[in-house]
Amino acid sequence: MYNWDDPIKEALNKPEPKSTDSTKAEEALSSESLQEGLTGIEDIEQGAGRIRVDDKAIINCRADLNQLVPFKYEWAWKKYLDGSANHWMPEEIPMHDDIKLWNDPKGLTEDERNIVEVNLGFFSTADSLVANNLVLAVYKHITNPECRQYLLRQAFEEAIHTHAYTYCVQSLGLDESKIFNMYREIPAVATKAEWALPFTQSLGDPTFKTGTKENNQRLLRDLVAFYVIFEGIFFYVGFTQILSMGRRNKLTGVAQQFQYILRDESMHMNFGIDVINQIKLENPELWSEDFQTEMIELVKDGVKLETQYAYDTMPKPILGINASLYEEFIKFIANRRLTQIGLPEQYPGATNPFEWMSEIMDLKKEKNFFETRVTEYKTGGQLKFD
Repeated sequence: MYNWDDPIKEALNKPEPKSTDSTKAEEALSSESLQEGLTGIEDIEQGAGRIRVDDKAIINCRADLNQLVPFKYEWAWKKYLDGSANHWMPEEIPMHDDIKLWNDPKGLTEDERNIVEVNLGFFSTADSLVANNLVLAVYKHITNPECRQYLLRQAFEEAIHTHAYTYCVQSLGLDESKIFNMYREIPAVATKAEWALPFTQSLGDPTFKTGTKENNQRLLRDLVAFYVIFEGIFFYVGFTQILSMGRRNKLTGVAQQFQYILRDESMHMNFGIDVINQIKLENPELWSEDFQTEMIELVKDGVKLETQYAYDTMPKPILGINASLYEEFIKFIANRRLTQIGLPEQYPGATNPFEWMSEIMDLKKEKNFFETRVTEYKTGGQLKFD
């Protein structure tokens, strides 16, 4: 296997060429300019040359960020188009059966009601945290216009998700102040939010700039934390709990909202993983053995928190599921996330006890189990009629 460390060590061990004071000053200026990527709000440089594909980079780019084309990362543009084609709004999903069931004293058990409320409490805050992370931190430091185009789409989708949770809360007549304040009152909800916040706060520091190995790794760490762990692991117990209710013909409207959100979040996560892997490819020195070990431990921390969330929200079996099945599921998901970013699995033999979750995410052009709407949602301009 190719060792990225060898050329780096070779370069570091080469003697510095002799140069004049003037040449040294130019080299220092060039080095300084390369350390800070553009933001897109710099002064316009009249008469500047046209953008070349090779000038573009995910981070620390010196090419004009206001020029979308020519594309360097076709995968980012495709994800933007796919996300735009899959546009939906919460009000499109009927909630009348859910309202009737929720208002029926015998319609749901107390345990089922608690799962719904706690998950709405967690997700309503979680998507706000993700949106804040994108808008206030990540967008500034990702210096590629086609990737930024997708980030703008993702930010809008996070707004739709928060809208959807609010729509569910209002439709069922839940206590809004109770649901939306759960991340400050319910430990199961608070611990995951508290875990994520420092990563956004780090990059949100107005003095933070990429360009050094330490800060570039700081950005990479934040991307792993949010895309691989927060969206890629922390969401799956709650999604499975709500979708399990839908499979039993309970709260099918809420479950369908969650199904559409899960589709979006899967695209978000896959985009983030592509960005992480592209940064690694362009900046191999960041992916050191020590940093890889740190990322593995970060994922393990995420597994512990999500496992605890499963046991806290489901202390006894309901919906034909128990917390130990979730523990296995989380380990299975974590193994997949690790391999997606080039790290070894940490939970040998972990299996997926919820095969139907893959079916929900992968179904194409068929009615879903709610029997209310085609699952491959498309905007009008994307629909084809025979």
